[in-house]
Amino acid sequence: MKIKEIRTQKLQAPLKTPFITSLRRVDTLEDLVVIIECDDGTLGYGEGAPTPVITGETFGSMVACIEYIKPHLLGREVEDFDTLLHTVHHVIIKNTTAKSALEIALYDLKSKLEKVPLFRMLGGTRTHFKTDITISMGSIEKMITDAQHAVNLGYDALKIKIGDDPRKDVERIIAIDNALDSSIKLRLDANQGWSAKQSVTLLQSLEKQNIIAEFIEQPIAADDIEGWKYIKERVQTPLLADESIFSLKDARRLLELEAIDYVNIKLAKTAGITQALALADLSKSYGAKCMIGCMLEGPISVAAGVHIASAKADCITMIDLDAVSLLSSHPVQSTIVFNESEIILSETVGVGVKLSSD
Repeated sequence: MKIKEIRTQKLQAPLKTPFITSLRRVDTLEDLVVIIECDDGTLGYGEGAPTPVITGETFGSMVACIEYIKPHLLGREVEDFDTLLHTVHHVIIKNTTAKSALEIALYDLKSKLEKVPLFRMLGGTRTHFKTDITISMGSIEKMITDAQHAVNLGYDALKIKIGDDPRKDVERIIAIDNALDSSIKLRLDANQGWSAKQSVTLLQSLEKQNIIAEFIEQPIAADDIEGWKYIKERVQTPLLADESIFSLKDARRLLELEAIDYVNIKLAKTAGITQALALADLSKSYGAKCMIGCMLEGPISVAAGVHIASAKADCITMIDLDAVSLLSSHPVQSTIVFNESEIILSETVGVGVKLSSD
């Protein structure tokens, strides 16, 4: 199969409720979809969510990046897969989300060429997964209501967004914990909202009340490497690094310091599937478990994350792929089941997702 055309379009979808963290508020999903068309008519789909406050990319910059890479891929054979991947990552630096969208489309084509689902091409066998769901930051009453609603829908793990006000954060966590059954797992995400010292003070105050979350995700600034070590030495709550880890080099540094417990893998940070798989392997070599997460993404990108979860099920033990459940509608066809907390992969070749218009 020879690459004939590469085009992009915007995927827009309203959210059921606003997505609110300490870094941003989003009311409508606006993602970039990449469509690679081959000379035999086969289409490969990829997707990426512009997240300027985390990756530094906007919708416009992602389109520009794709257009810059495009001439280097046109006319090339999908069978020359490794060279195509090398080209995507070496003709321009950074731009991780744009590269991820391209990579997903290329992996979609490759697995269609091999006539297998992507997860099987990657060596995976697991097909059923349970994800957590995000509880956006807000008033204590609203967060409790949202948490109880999520539990009623079948979620047994909730990712609680905090980080705008340390004092209020503790009150939120205590109130939510008191309102829920003890079997519900709480995952805390401060999105870089605390300092290292604040993190220790707040987590220790929760621990004194026997509230030990499954983890605290990225409480400190992305570049505060020493802060991770400071926290790790003083709290019981496990630490999950998100924005601090984009590359293998980032992960290796924190893992060698024994400064974190878990690694959050996101395609938008790893620049796609290839590095995501490598990051899972690296984490496993250090004895660290992983979570597969997502930005505020649509079904194409989220589906790619589920395929990776299957391929690396031995070390990806936590799933944070709730973005599709946050949408009130979307113009995408999928053979993958997104049923609130349950996600089920299908045996359809490729990623298993396409635009309704194609």
